[in-house]
Amino acid sequence: MGNPCYECPLPVAIPPEKPFLESVKLGIKETLFPDDPFRQFKNQPASRKFILAMQYFVPILDWAPRYTLELFKADLIAGITIASLAVPQGISYASLASLPPIIGLYSSFVPPLVYAMLGSSKDLAVGTVAVASLLISSMLGKEVNPNENAKLYVQLAFTATFFSGVFQATLGFLRLGFIVDFLSHATIVGFMGGAATVVCLQQLKGILGLVHFSHGTDLVSVMRSVFSQTHQWRWESGVLGCCFLFFLVLTRYVSKRKPCLFWINAMAPLIFQVIGNLKKGLNPVSVSELAFASPYLGTAIKTGIITGVIALAEGVAVGRSFAMFKNYHIDGNKEMIAFGMMNIAGSCTSCYLTTGPFSRTAVNFNAGCKTAGSNIVMAAAVMVTLLFLTPLFHYVPVVVLSSIIIAAMLGLIDYEAAIGLWKVDKCDFVVCMSAYIGVVFGSVETGLIIAVAISLLRMLLSVARPRTFLLGNIPNSMIFRSIDQYPVANNVPGVLILQIDTPIYFANANYLRERISRWIYEEEEKLKSTGGSILQYVILDLSAVGSTDTSGISMFKEVKKNIDRRGLKLVLANPRSEVIKKLGKSKFIESIGQEWIYLTVGEAVAACNFKLHASKSNNQVADELDAHNNV
Repeated sequence: MGNPCYECPLPVAIPPEKPFLESVKLGIKETLFPDDPFRQFKNQPASRKFILAMQYFVPILDWAPRYTLELFKADLIAGITIASLAVPQGISYASLASLPPIIGLYSSFVPPLVYAMLGSSKDLAVGTVAVASLLISSMLGKEVNPNENAKLYVQLAFTATFFSGVFQATLGFLRLGFIVDFLSHATIVGFMGGAATVVCLQQLKGILGLVHFSHGTDLVSVMRSVFSQTHQWRWESGVLGCCFLFFLVLTRYVSKRKPCLFWINAMAPLIFQVIGNLKKGLNPVSVSELAFASPYLGTAIKTGIITGVIALAEGVAVGRSFAMFKNYHIDGNKEMIAFGMMNIAGSCTSCYLTTGPFSRTAVNFNAGCKTAGSNIVMAAAVMVTLLFLTPLFHYVPVVVLSSIIIAAMLGLIDYEAAIGLWKVDKCDFVVCMSAYIGVVFGSVETGLIIAVAISLLRMLLSVARPRTFLLGNIPNSMIFRSIDQYPVANNVPGVLILQIDTPIYFANANYLRERISRWIYEEEEKLKSTGGSILQYVILDLSAVGSTDTSGISMFKEVKKNIDRRGLKLVLANPRSEVIKKLGKSKFIESIGQEWIYLTVGEAVAACNFKLHASKSNNQVADELDAHNNV
């Protein structure tokens, strides 16, 4: 780099002190209100604030006054279309949850009405989902047999739905939606795929016409149950099931290749009559059925929380995905409140857990819905079915229900996403496969726990064992970048430049202290072996260190002591606001000297080079004087 002209750098400013309460207020706002929902209320009269508040919490009050006949026509077509899908899906998923089929229809009436009033998505179509149905069946079925004690089982399902709604609404009101983010994309892909596989395996009972079947959901139990009863397989049932399944898969393929023919896939299940003995009439009130005094209340609460998290993750993700297509924003916290309120209302009106399933939402989107009014139309169509059309559904073999469920589940096994994870991030692929294997070979809960545990462990490891990088100078510039990323970057003679890539907390302070010491030791050993310039300065680039705590401050002090013992000088570059503030309060700046803190790595290197060359010049002068005196 030669001998650059060194100019006095700008000092690193310590930000002005803020009152404690103001700092706390700012922290809460950034954590819980990153979207600043209160900005619309600024400088508004009280009456206007009241109207805006009502429109914020009840979005239908915002879009309903602008509703037009054209919007209604679009929503009418979309609503009737998704109703045609809601009827067979509701009945099928109810059987998957080991609940009476009529409850599946009830769940497509009240919850969509509640969501239409409170939801912020224009495209989300509300209904039951297979994964939550499977969870309810597997978790509650361990405690209460739905065949032997059907009434108690239904009560526990309503109770679990109630607590799921309370949990969801609480997260929304407290704006704690970021908790759902702990379910990573890789976890959801693996979990959904595993759950879909388990659901498909469970349907072998209906496809093969078996009467007795394993209550376990794992692969080994199902396969043992299937192959131990080969003498009871019914080939007629198998042929009918495979033919109907092929028909459903074919209609899905057609609708994907020709999006304008989406209605074929939506209407296909109705070509076959589904089931009989459905009770006429609207949802009966089920408040008295909530089993708060049951000895199995703990199981119901656990089931409600787990299914609630899964339903939130799926519903919010689906809503955001389709909102991106139409370029509008949905509020995740308002969605949680909407999901929570519709499940609370549903639990009191004979419904079980509902959310925004992808398949139904995709049909709603392709049908051209314009507002959440399509949910109201769907609810009205289901109401007509409940009041007048239930006697028209008569019983056909359970194989039809099994085929409908399998066809729906095949779309959830996203092997392309798993392949993408392997190509991009091997750790995410491990998380995905752990969730899948845990669900398929263990249980739904086991797979979920394993996947979340691995994801959290990975996050904790990234915090506890952060990366540090050796920086070098890009030739013919004053830019300094990682030598690993840019092999052309050159080391600066006599200077070791390290970048810390994370906030410094108690969890990683000791590791960073040891890692920095090792960097220094390795650099000194390398210079000794190559005969290069001796190491004199250690520059720490703190541009990525957004914050620190008292353990981090102690780490800085220990690093300085270690560097001082080696006869080196510690230099800091670009400390962030929170870091420099705490370094100032801890008197560390006084101990290191303000002159050894720089705005950029370039300025720090220039200062070190200037001092190195000044030192060499002084040594040369001293040597010349000694030589002159000796003469």
